[in-house]
This record gives sequence, structure tokens and C-alpha cells, in this order.
Amino acid sequence: MSNFYDDLETRSSDAREAAQLAVLNANIERIAAAPGACRIETGALGALSDLVRLPVLRKSDLTQWQADNPPFGGIPVNNITHVFQSPGPIYEPGGMSHDWWRMGRFLHAVGIGAGDVVQNCFGYHLTPAGMIFESGARAVGATVLPAGTGQTELQVQAAKAVGSTAYAGTPDYLKVILDKAAEMNVTLGITRAAVGGGALFPALRQEYADRGILCLQCYATADLGNIAYESPDFNSPVSPPEGMIVDEGVIVEIVTPGTGNPVSAGDVGEVVVTSLNPDYPLVRFATGDLSAVMPGQSPCGRTNMRIKGWMGRADQTTKIKGMFVRPEQVAALVARHDAILKARVIATRDGAQDVMTVQVEATGVSPDDIADAVVATLKMKGRVEVMAPGSLPKDGLVIEDQRSYE
Repeated sequence: MSNFYDDLETRSSDAREAAQLAVLNANIERIAAAPGACRIETGALGALSDLVRLPVLRKSDLTQWQADNPPFGGIPVNNITHVFQSPGPIYEPGGMSHDWWRMGRFLHAVGIGAGDVVQNCFGYHLTPAGMIFESGARAVGATVLPAGTGQTELQVQAAKAVGSTAYAGTPDYLKVILDKAAEMNVTLGITRAAVGGGALFPALRQEYADRGILCLQCYATADLGNIAYESPDFNSPVSPPEGMIVDEGVIVEIVTPGTGNPVSAGDVGEVVVTSLNPDYPLVRFATGDLSAVMPGQSPCGRTNMRIKGWMGRADQTTKIKGMFVRPEQVAALVARHDAILKARVIATRDGAQDVMTVQVEATGVSPDDIADAVVATLKMKGRVEVMAPGSLPKDGLVIEDQRSYE
């Protein structure tokens, strides 16, 4: 098996941008011609960096679009064979064309290919996870056992009977299967695991390694398919992966939560993804997840940008004094006052009372100068602390809840 899924993984950054820009502009042209709220009022972009000019699409927007224009909110779709439902509810289309969700690239990196039998323990009912991984398995020529979750004893029996060599599912459920197999005195042949949908803790990864199983994780969503994935270092296969490589079929931006503004290189921010899938084009779709760009190139030889993986939730909406404070409001505070470079809201307690402290990076202003803007944008009074530029943490938090109710 080749180390790489295709030549796209090792192309130059210039070649990648040119190819992605061409597909992106074709998708934008189709969206611009669509009726309804999903339309993008813009011409062709001259560079991928011009994406910053376009609005961010949030799940709340998509939910409303779909309610007004079911099932997909007016977004132009093609070649659709399935409709899935996620909480919200949000409806996602699915297709049967080759590697429609781009999961084959990840499975190939794990070492899964022709001759493997993948025990697919992702769900198949309403939600698309099962089909997403099945599509990837078909793309690399593997056979699929559509196992879903539950009935662990039957899972063990089936894995033994059909000769499962690989696992796809949440990180922790494989351990449940392996422990049940040990209890039943059954030896399974699973040597690779492609996981997602939950945290893969280092101790669990090591436990799988001790059992002779290479376990790697991906970052994917029902709306977008595969976004980023881990890959082993072929020169040092026992070393843990260094971050996640961005998939070739998406463009990833890291922005300040509540805005569409890119963070400085290496800072933590919200993951915003543009899908290049012509069958279901999503432009600047906000995932609500936090991550950061990693410098340098992956030691595995793939050349695309890397991110640090999932680092928390960007939707930091917090109720303070009975009122919700949202990241968008913090962004509006920064935009409202020319002197403010960055802001952070901190919720604490003073006895039985909530306290809101607003820290701002600014020069040449006093807390009193900011007070009116705080009330106008956050709809309540709070303490204001003026900080030196660059002094606030670069952890992606714009609202920090420090309250304890113990």
C-alpha cells in the first residue's frame, strides 16, 4: 500500500490554492444563483484569503433556512441519495458517488485497504456517521460489517466469524468489544482502528497500542464530512501523531469566536470550514469547535495545513445575572469602540451574586471610557479592566465562567 491516498496530499501550497480556488469560485457562482437566504452576494474570489469578506454560516442560520425552505434551506444540492437528521433538527444530504464524505483518505492513513474487514460501529439510523465511514471503507476497497453499537457479545461473535481486521467507531467502544472478547476467551484479529466522535485519551491510545492496534482519530461532522485526520510518521511509526492534517476537500480558517476574523498564527479560535463538495457546498460554516493551526509540515510527508485537533467549544454563551452573554456580543464590543483591540468577559461570584468583569486590551482609555459601550453591547453593567495590548490569554476564550457553586 502506498503511503499516500493520492497525489493531492503532497502537492505544493500554490498548486493546492489554485485548484481549491477554482472549485470554490464555481460553488460560489452556483450559490449566488440560488433563491432564498443562502445566496452569497459576491463575485469570484481572487485568493482563498478573500473568504474573510464572506459571512459566517452558523448552525442556527442553517436551522432557520431549513425551516423556511426544507429540507436543505435552499442550498443547491446535486446527486443526493440519502437524507439524514441531526439534533436541531438539521437535515444533511448524502451521496453515493466515490468517497462522497472524503473519509477514504483517513482510512488509508490508518492503513486500511483492500482485504480488510472493517467493523463499523457508528450508527446507521437517521444520523450519517455509519454511512460516512462505510463510504470511506468502500473507497479504499475494504469490506464492511455494519455493526452499529450495542449487543457486544454478538459484536465479538461477528468479528470472529467474518475476520474483522479493523474497527471504526467511537474511541472507547473498541475497548468494550476487546474486553468482552477477553471475557469470552475469543481472540480477535483487529489491528487498526479509525475513530472519531469523542476524545481519544493518550492512555486509551496506548492501551490499544499495547494490544497491537494502531488507533488514529479524525475530526469530522455530519454537515461537512471529514475535516482533518491523524496520520502516522512512517519513519517513526511508534511516535504519536503530530496534530491533524486538513483534508484536501475543505478549506479551514481559525477565527475569533463570534466573528469571521482570522486569529493570529498559532492562536486558538473557532474552526470555520468551507466545503469544496460541489454536491453540497457550504461556505464558511462555523463548527462551534476550537482549535489552532500548527506550524510546519507533518513528518508523514503530507503537505497540507495541520491543526491541533479539538480544543473545546467556541460557543461560550453564558448566563450572567440572568442574562445570556454571547461571543457575538463581545465581538460587537470590540467593534464598537475604536480603542479596544481585544476583549474577554469573566463571570465570577461575590457571595450569592454574579459579577461580570470585562477585560479589554486598549491604550489611552480608562475603564470609565469603556463603561457605556459595555452596557450598550452586553446589556448589563460590569467591572471594566483595561489591559496592555497582548496581555489577554490566547486560548480562544472570549467568555470565561469562573463561578463555583459548591
